[in-house]
Amino acid sequence: MSKTAAERPRSRSLKPLRALAPFLTPYRGTLVLALGALLVASGALLALPFAVRQLIDQGMAANDAATINRYFLGFLGAAIVFGLFAALRFYLVTWLGERVVADVRAAVYRRIIHMDMTFFEVTRTGEVLSRLTTDTTLVQSISGVGLSITLRSALNLVGGLVLMGATSAKLMGLIVLLIPVIMLPLFAVGRRVRKLSRESQDRVADSSSLAGETLNAMQTVQAFTLEALQSQRFSQSVEDGFATAVRRNRIRALLTAIGTMLVMGAITLVLWLGAHAVLSGEMTGGQLGQFLLYAGFVMSAAAALIEQWGEVQRAAGAMERLAELLEARSAIAAPASPAAFPVPSRGAIRFQDLRFHYPSRPDTAALDAFTLDIQPGETVAFVGPSGAGKSTTFQLALRFYDPQAGHILLDGVDIATADPVALRSRIGLVPQDTVLFGTSARENIRYGRPDASDAEIEAAARAAAADEFIRALPQGYDTFLGERGTRLSGGQRQRIAIARAILKDPPLLLLDEATSALDAESERLVQEALERLMATRTTLIIAHRLSTVLKANRIVVMDQGRIVATGTHAELLRSSPLYARLAQLQFADLAAPEGGLPG
Repeated sequence: MSKTAAERPRSRSLKPLRALAPFLTPYRGTLVLALGALLVASGALLALPFAVRQLIDQGMAANDAATINRYFLGFLGAAIVFGLFAALRFYLVTWLGERVVADVRAAVYRRIIHMDMTFFEVTRTGEVLSRLTTDTTLVQSISGVGLSITLRSALNLVGGLVLMGATSAKLMGLIVLLIPVIMLPLFAVGRRVRKLSRESQDRVADSSSLAGETLNAMQTVQAFTLEALQSQRFSQSVEDGFATAVRRNRIRALLTAIGTMLVMGAITLVLWLGAHAVLSGEMTGGQLGQFLLYAGFVMSAAAALIEQWGEVQRAAGAMERLAELLEARSAIAAPASPAAFPVPSRGAIRFQDLRFHYPSRPDTAALDAFTLDIQPGETVAFVGPSGAGKSTTFQLALRFYDPQAGHILLDGVDIATADPVALRSRIGLVPQDTVLFGTSARENIRYGRPDASDAEIEAAARAAAADEFIRALPQGYDTFLGERGTRLSGGQRQRIAIARAILKDPPLLLLDEATSALDAESERLVQEALERLMATRTTLIIAHRLSTVLKANRIVVMDQGRIVATGTHAELLRSSPLYARLAQLQFADLAAPEGGLPG
């Protein structure tokens, strides 16, 4: 997934469609029923030319009204059977297509949501969304209606050719010789269609990524009056996609034209020879009529297959992109036999000689020779300039990344040997940038513990000083908060996040304190909620406020990924020049600690 669209290898075959097999297998009963309906429908259709032959040779030629009536009734019966079973086949196959694509989408999403943070560093959100939507729609076209048309056309083509041979082996032999002449150019053009289809999907992903990025930063766009620039960028992205789609459709049109002309030319030649065979007495009029109808079936089936070949090429390109996600594996995974954490958890954590470089910045150490022991119930504040590595400690504690060297132990267990789910269930996070979901206040708090009761949710909200403002919302706890919680103020969003952490009740709390941007009243309420949350658990804080620093059991001063000093506020003012400088800049005004250390 780290490769750009231009660097990714292109599919040279239809092998990517094999990835659909595991999704089709659970519904093989439906597929068998669909194939059965297809056989009956195609059998009824292929019986019609035989009825026409008998109608001409036995009825019309003999001027026998009874025979004519009998064969017309047979013709009508075959048409009814064909209509009923064709409809059943269409329903079953389209149901199968919808079901398979729904399963593919769910499987891709399950895979993505378990990927490690490195994956999201190198993969655009718009790219993933494009694959979940546009690519799966293309696969749906070939696994649903497209599959129905393909199966029907293939059976009619084979059946028509066989019955054409039974009608006139000589003319059939000529058609067999002409088939390679028809198919080879089509396969050659089809490769180009597949390549352009992949490029077209990549352009759609570019547009989706750009749109998502802009919509998630709408205030910034409008504040800097970037509407015209962003519109121009998006329009150019759309135009690039349009140009690629036009090239693809041009090749597909060429594919259709070449295929149709070759098929029509071959059929015309064969029928011309057949007409002369009737004149010479080698065939009857009924045989020629039968052969003509079978030739029509073969021609229409071949034309449909040619058209579907282009769709198959597009679906193969789309499935190739989806298969990349389905085959992706997270670098952060539970070992075969994960170590168990002790119960109850104590909340002791040890960082042991860590060295870590972010994958996107391999030449810069985010942490280097980082060692720190934190006892159960202890509150430790991290301070330091921006880029010192404070947030990285949180990232590694949650095992969003694995360090290149060293170990992290929670309650004596190396977290690399444990199940990440078990690890994260013991850690609560209140981030600086509060993340709320597009659902109700109640459900946003419930994310802390999905099995929590309504009473427990409301108790957590009261502890976080959030109950009063939530009840004042139009529908109280069931009020929709908007995407990313846009209907709430910053302080309200943060108190929802704190309530979520209180409901989880973790033994270890990671707190990226962010109160400097809040008004005085919101800051007071949030700080009181945080203090209640921190009271009974081990807490690591990225400190922005003097009051937090003063209440911490220890302060860890960091710079360039290393610990440069530890101690209390008073001790560090005397012993650490870096802390003294930060304190002078950020903590000088005890009455109005508004600045906050950069995080």
